[in-house]
Amino acid sequence: MRAAPTILHLDMDAFYASAEQAAKPSLRGKPVVVGGLGPRGVVATASYEARRFGVHSAMPMAQARRLAPNAAYLVPRFSLYRSVSDQVMELLGRLSPLVEPLSLDEAFVDLEAGGTADDTASALAIGEQLREAIGAVTGLSGSVGLAGSKMLAKIASEEAKPDGILLIAPGTERDLLAPMPVRTLPGVGPATADHLRRAGMTTVNDLAEAGEAELVRLLGKAHGGSLHRMASGRDDRPVVAERDAKSVSVEDTFDTDLHDRVRVRSEVERLADRCVQRLRAAERSGRTVVLKVRRYDFSTLTRSETLRGPTDDPTVVREAAARLLESVDTTGGVRLLGVGVTGLADYTQEDLFAQAADERTAAGLAAAGLADRAEAGADAGTDDGRPEPGEPGPESAEQLAARRWPAGHDVRHDTHGHGWVQGSGVGRVTVRFEEPESAPGRVRTFRIDDPALRPADPLPLVRDPVDYSSWPASLPKSRSGPVSSGGESRP
Repeated sequence: MRAAPTILHLDMDAFYASAEQAAKPSLRGKPVVVGGLGPRGVVATASYEARRFGVHSAMPMAQARRLAPNAAYLVPRFSLYRSVSDQVMELLGRLSPLVEPLSLDEAFVDLEAGGTADDTASALAIGEQLREAIGAVTGLSGSVGLAGSKMLAKIASEEAKPDGILLIAPGTERDLLAPMPVRTLPGVGPATADHLRRAGMTTVNDLAEAGEAELVRLLGKAHGGSLHRMASGRDDRPVVAERDAKSVSVEDTFDTDLHDRVRVRSEVERLADRCVQRLRAAERSGRTVVLKVRRYDFSTLTRSETLRGPTDDPTVVREAAARLLESVDTTGGVRLLGVGVTGLADYTQEDLFAQAADERTAAGLAAAGLADRAEAGADAGTDDGRPEPGEPGPESAEQLAARRWPAGHDVRHDTHGHGWVQGSGVGRVTVRFEEPESAPGRVRTFRIDDPALRPADPLPLVRDPVDYSSWPASLPKSRSGPVSSGGESRP
């Protein structure tokens, strides 16, 4: 624990939903839900307006629609979220060399290591300046917590939501934590909370008073000891600038179970390609390929294969994932597929044997005139690519339209300019034409194959952001700034 509240935790407010509202003037002040829109989709983020109806993250999308039928339901636009996240992380990097990102919208910052704060007054000043800078650069709001430890800084930012700042003054930690529910502490999930409840412990104060020995008896040495330290307000974990990723993976949940083996294999190959794209974007390679299959009965199987060396070759990863699929029975149907790569490295070991095999295979297929059927398999369908009679066909026109025109995604029309998809169906796509700094726009409907309409990249949320390249300036530092015993909160 530090004697000064120089660990900062930033948590952007309802990040995905707030970014969508900032980009779409017609949705400001209205309930917005972002996530998978299929019958098996889940909520990624709900705006504060939607949360009033009981919608929250990780909720099944079908349940969210029942609670808030009139909300706007949008497919995530990760390219936008990443670009905004990069802007926020760049600001944090100006405060300290020790920035520990937890996700696109959340990070710890060690202000003392950056020389930007060393006491209560300077920490509070930099927290308020950070919130102002984020608003000026991105148009969004974030909540800031300041404390002498990571645990307390994160608790403070949660208590400050939305769009607030809370500083936990040194010496007030125990009093602040005491009445909070046990689930406030990191590592206490529903099962642990229920176990503690049965032992008569429902608040953090109950844990502190129970003593370490009792918590070790209930939860084991590692978990029990850690929980007692946190309940006493002690957390010495440092802010770590580099959090080394252990794996890269992608997965998809399907609206209806997949039964066609050829379709399952093609989806696995598509996921393998997406996984390699992420791998290369991170400038990494991996040695172990992992396949995840969730079947119709919710049973989940994982299979893995370790290669001779790290690779970022899409062909190698596709072939490994396909081999793993051969060992899985998918007869009853598949709900979810995932492909991942673990054992990450910063270099790639070329697999000459695999490359040579690929070349021989390609040459043989070309000689046989079957190169155009290589990915689907020699018996996947007729020579013109159509399925054999009685076999499941490709995706329907409506499914293809939903893929091309996801709700909430950006489009551009030759006549009407930039807009976003409100929905698609029955061969039509409905678009609202507006931009982040415009008034709410008009709605028009087009055929899904209209040549004047095409997908577009997201527009910046702030057209001319304030230049913070010289920020932060020198800050006032005072070791006698008064802070109440319960902490200080600023809206």
